[in-house]
Amino acid sequence: MRLNPLFLTGLLAALLLSGGAQAADLKIGYINTERVYREAAPAIVAQKKLEKEFAPREQELKRLAARGKELEALMARNRNSEVDQKAQERELASVEREYQAKTRDFRDDLNQRRNEEFAAVQERANRIIRQLAEREQFDLILQDAVYVSPKLDITPRVLKELEK
Repeated sequence: MRLNPLFLTGLLAALLLSGGAQAADLKIGYINTERVYREAAPAIVAQKKLEKEFAPREQELKRLAARGKELEALMARNRNSEVDQKAQERELASVEREYQAKTRDFRDDLNQRRNEEFAAVQERANRIIRQLAEREQFDLILQDAVYVSPKLDITPRVLKELEK
């Protein structure tokens, strides 16, 4: 569950203002979520799996794009009879429609599969973050912030745990 950043800021300010001794005991950590998705071993495995799964469809899109360019070049070079020109225009329009439809389907399917794969990565990362928080007695761990001091960044520890 993600909390509103303004709520967290207010909560943090209230905690800090509630007492000097309590504020000094407050242990805060920060996780760079983008870095986890980019560098964590499970995220890298998921990305490679997606690339392999979608490579054939990507090649098909490249083939269709090349065919469209080939038809455009052919039409520009050759001023054939009106019948031939119309046939080439119809084929080009057909190739363009097929390319657009397959591109849309490709993006939709890729986004859905990416969300599925990275949901598992996020679930595992969150479990590790909770374990780390309990083990090291953190009071608060943030995932999104405008600025965070590097001394609060516990992302390397989470990445190390994800490697196991």
